[in-house]
Amino acid sequence: DAEEIILLTIEQYGTRAVFGLSNEINDTCWSAAVSSPPGDTVCLSVCAAPDAPIGRYVLTLDERIQFDFILLFNPWCPRDVVYMDSEEKLAEYVLAQDGIIFRGDAEYPVPLAWYFGQFEEGILDACFRILDMNPKHRRNPGKDCSGRRNVIYVTRVLSAMINSNDRDYGVLEGCWKDTFDGGVSPMSWRGSVQILRTWNSTSCLPVRYGQCWVFAAVGCTVSRALGIPCRVVTNYYSAHDTNSNLVIERYLNEKGEIESSTRDMIWNYHCWVESWMTRPDLPPGFDGWQASDPTPQEKSEGVFCCGPVPVRAIKEGELTLKYDAPFVFAEVNADLVYTLKYNDGSTRKIVNDQKVGQKISTKSVGRDAREDITHLYKYPEGSAEERQVFEKANHQNKLLQQKGNPGLHITIKLSMGIRKGCDFDVFAIVSNNTEENKKCRLVFASRAVSYNGIVGRECGFKDLLNVELAPGGERKVPLRLNYSKYCNNLMEDNLIRLGALLIDSSTKEAVMAMRDIVLDDPEIKIRILGEPKEKRKLAAELTLQNPLPEPLQGCCFTIEGANLTVICISPIEPGQEAKVKIYFTPTQSGLRKLVVDFDSDKLGHVRGYKNVIIGK
Repeated sequence: DAEEIILLTIEQYGTRAVFGLSNEINDTCWSAAVSSPPGDTVCLSVCAAPDAPIGRYVLTLDERIQFDFILLFNPWCPRDVVYMDSEEKLAEYVLAQDGIIFRGDAEYPVPLAWYFGQFEEGILDACFRILDMNPKHRRNPGKDCSGRRNVIYVTRVLSAMINSNDRDYGVLEGCWKDTFDGGVSPMSWRGSVQILRTWNSTSCLPVRYGQCWVFAAVGCTVSRALGIPCRVVTNYYSAHDTNSNLVIERYLNEKGEIESSTRDMIWNYHCWVESWMTRPDLPPGFDGWQASDPTPQEKSEGVFCCGPVPVRAIKEGELTLKYDAPFVFAEVNADLVYTLKYNDGSTRKIVNDQKVGQKISTKSVGRDAREDITHLYKYPEGSAEERQVFEKANHQNKLLQQKGNPGLHITIKLSMGIRKGCDFDVFAIVSNNTEENKKCRLVFASRAVSYNGIVGRECGFKDLLNVELAPGGERKVPLRLNYSKYCNNLMEDNLIRLGALLIDSSTKEAVMAMRDIVLDDPEIKIRILGEPKEKRKLAAELTLQNPLPEPLQGCCFTIEGANLTVICISPIEPGQEAKVKIYFTPTQSGLRKLVVDFDSDKLGHVRGYKNVIIGK
């Protein structure tokens, strides 16, 4: 008689399957077959249904023998909703434990090495615990477990549970203040493993603190661990549109200062994740990459989560497609409108050419280089397709825009070698394209800024009341930024925002330019000593030179490996080089990233990494 195999989890909602032994495996449903030749040992092959819920299963054979196994999504299986037909992409988006996340600025993307660590011990347990802690599971475990056959459902749950804003035992608490009391700076994380292990070992208390790249990276780790192909993407000049009018409005006074009257923001960059899946719930044509965002920004269906929404839906302006298409569309397409408020109360629109949604970036497959994926989210600027998308999305502000050629023009140029510790110049280039003399006021300001657009203290300022420009004339106006002025004003992101406002004294017309600059940190030089082999002690030499005109205190090197190594060293004098040797034991062979962090009082967190090939 064919022996009966019973698959048991929770009894209801189709999470229990009963089936017998077959002559051969049927890969369209739960099935089992003997796969060994006759003998003392029986070897069984069990095949799961392609739409079976992921999770922990108990397999019972002949009502006597039981063993446990875990079922994940399978992107190698053509019948699975996450199927991906490229070995190179699977190696990158499912198997790679090391990655690169882009930060910095659109003009200067800065790669940040990150250890996703989805196959480290205990991480899969933490991932299933995240699913089990979600409020839907606590309300109705059977229904929630049944829902885990649907990758759209799982992705949405993860988007909600990576953040803790709903007080739902989520993994990370966000903090965008200057101080990180009661936790650690988001800049100090080098990977997801410590975050997930800490959350799992502290009764699911939210780990403090995260910002967008940390939320996205942990979301990517959990997705890959569950078998969902996933990547972190960065959108430069990302809009946070709170009132869904696709317009970010800013009011400036005559000194060029922004008057805050709205929650709408422009983030210097914002990171989210894309997961690969089919969308049988939508019309054809929307399979593939789906954007979802675990960073808590706005509520969706009453919960802080966002997505998944097909990237193609954003490109085509299909804003009725689930989930949260209008919010993501605004992040890459909102219009930035500046209005100048004169001291006498009158207002005037300012001509500016700052664009939202630039250089959308992700790590290239198999390489550390940046891949630009803006074309997946947007049609080329000014194209007929772009106009059609704006019409479909009812983006009236963009449709009404006239590409005029204003008489006055302004741009900001930088000098070379803008490094932390140096004094340097930036330049406003102002020109007069009319045939008459122009008398203008030029306000040229610089302020520290955080990556999510919070403007800090001034770093240098110039207000010239009588800038005269002949017809067709041009002037180059410098602004000196001194280390002594900006050193104590910088935020953790090393960003300074430059704004130049040119006002025609007679007509009151105004044009402006804005640009953010990233101050380069010193390089951490990493030298591997000896031949890297699996489970063999290895040494690395780390070198960093102090670029500042003052000593660095509280200096610590930290290295991310199977175990964290921290070395604290004595103060480093100006221009002096710090050199330390650290020892670690690689636990896995293959290409790995050695991720190093240097922390000190004046430089904050400086990051470096080196690719190392570990032999067997």
